Amino acid sequence: MTLFVVSFIAGVLTVLAPCVLPLLPVILAGSVSETKNRRRPFIIIASLSLSVLAFTLLLKGSTALIGASPIFWNYVSAVILAAFGLTLLFPIAWARLVLKIPGHNKPDRWISKGYGKESSVWSDIIVGAALGPVFTTCSPTFFVILATVLPQSFAMGIIDLLAYILGLALVLLLVAGIGQRIIDRLEWATNPTGWFKRVLGALFIILAVLIAFGADKKIETAILNAGFFDVTRIEQSIHQALEDPRALPSSGLDQSQSGTIQSASSTSEATVRPGYIPPQKSLGKYIELVKIAGFINSEPFKLADLVGKKVILVDFVDYTCINCQRTFPYLNDWYAKYKDQGLEIVAIHTPEFSFEKDIANVRMGIAQFSLKFPVVLDNDYATWNAYRNQYWPHKYIIDIHGNVVYDHIGEGGYPETEAEIVQLLKERKQVLNETGSVTMGTSTMPVGYQILTQSPETYFGSLRNELFGNRPSSFDSNKGIFTIPDTLKPNMFYLGGNWNIENEYAETQSSSTQISYVFTATNMYVVAQSPNNSGSSGTANPVSAQILIDGKPIPEQWAGKDVSKDGMLILDQSRLYHLYSNTGLMKHRIDIIFSKPGVRVFTFTFG
Repeated sequence: MTLFVVSFIAGVLTVLAPCVLPLLPVILAGSVSETKNRRRPFIIIASLSLSVLAFTLLLKGSTALIGASPIFWNYVSAVILAAFGLTLLFPIAWARLVLKIPGHNKPDRWISKGYGKESSVWSDIIVGAALGPVFTTCSPTFFVILATVLPQSFAMGIIDLLAYILGLALVLLLVAGIGQRIIDRLEWATNPTGWFKRVLGALFIILAVLIAFGADKKIETAILNAGFFDVTRIEQSIHQALEDPRALPSSGLDQSQSGTIQSASSTSEATVRPGYIPPQKSLGKYIELVKIAGFINSEPFKLADLVGKKVILVDFVDYTCINCQRTFPYLNDWYAKYKDQGLEIVAIHTPEFSFEKDIANVRMGIAQFSLKFPVVLDNDYATWNAYRNQYWPHKYIIDIHGNVVYDHIGEGGYPETEAEIVQLLKERKQVLNETGSVTMGTSTMPVGYQILTQSPETYFGSLRNELFGNRPSSFDSNKGIFTIPDTLKPNMFYLGGNWNIENEYAETQSSSTQISYVFTATNMYVVAQSPNNSGSSGTANPVSAQILIDGKPIPEQWAGKDVSKDGMLILDQSRLYHLYSNTGLMKHRIDIIFSKPGVRVFTFTFG
């Protein structure tokens, strides 16, 4: 019910989103271009609403559309809008063109039909439908519905989606209605060949060009950078206000701008799922594993096989997530000390990137950290959604009775978590009438360490590359040759050379391609994939990359563990690579120069 209410409010707020503000003139212009037709705003906005619904279902149901570049949909919308603008800008020429159609032999009658009180319903439908793909990317709540609710419950996903569309449609009708009432009083605005209609036509064409060249996204970025209309923050605030009061305050969590979650009581950090809206936290009976795609370190099993026999620590992880990697030594330590006393650890591997669905890649990552406990592959986010999870890592502890009695988000909290494990193991012995005692074992693991960074997690794929410093201006903005400017803005990435930008990653297309970035952190990492690499069973094609710090080869004392003494990084797997390490928080420029094409770069992370 909470998401239903938030979805409706999100639909209303979408009109204020930076990615929609540039499009409002189209809705207004299409509605007021003939004020005598009171049905026109309803037709345009109804068409837009149906387009949002249809486009959402196509995105979810068609792998072909999922793989399509987002710029493709911009082109579709731009062409339709430009064509409609031309009919307004040159009505006589358009009428003469239509004369070639049998049955249309009177230009004046056609102009009146197309732009007067007998408006063409089909033109209005097409204009509204053209905007659907653009509107579907403007709300974090829409993303949550698409990525998490629909896979878990199609019916609830549709209901929440309809609530979002209803909120959007109502506020657009309000805007259009106000516009029509204003134009009603201006007789010169109703002339189908007058200057007002031509201005509207020019507006359509200008907006089509902005959409085609991605300039609307630059406007959006400028608005966001200026601090106006932060719809994401508003939606999250509303969601939290509607939630159970236990949801977030009890955890002492605060979402930072860097995309991580920090605990007020520890150095806890976690990677947050994109489009995150805080869920309602509910401790109750355990939830079974759902649609597991594979098992590592064990035969197939269910949690029900363990309940009543073991204390179970369930942890949502991702092998390339640096926050998860820093918790792995603690998991190994607990498993070694307590597995013979009734503890079972089940790592639920939910992938952030597509290559992490490959069980061979996951096996490689698990072997790298010597994890011995069971790891299950949650490739479809089915178990993630069942637990209403939003973080990597997130630990849940299930007692001997099958109740979830403890959870912890992110890093840190190790002594508290281990103490809870020991207490529950003691309870287990009593319930099962086992002899002996359980004591907290001696650990050589550190309590935790301070994570210092002023740079946010930075994504290279087109779906989330808001920090793209030299975003292209060419017609095909997903491919091209890029030039790195002399001056770089901090915390924004710049590409040099020939690149191809896909939804999840940017891929090098030639040798000597380069990434440049000004960061402030004690450690820097990159998630990358080498050419033709598909895990241990695939054929690796290693690629070397030179690492420069402030224009010079990275000093040995600052080189991350994956960088050699001579400042070279060898990319031979699909994983997270450690680039830079320092004890102090310092600001540097890093340049990564790749020797061969085919490297896919997903994200920078810092710590």
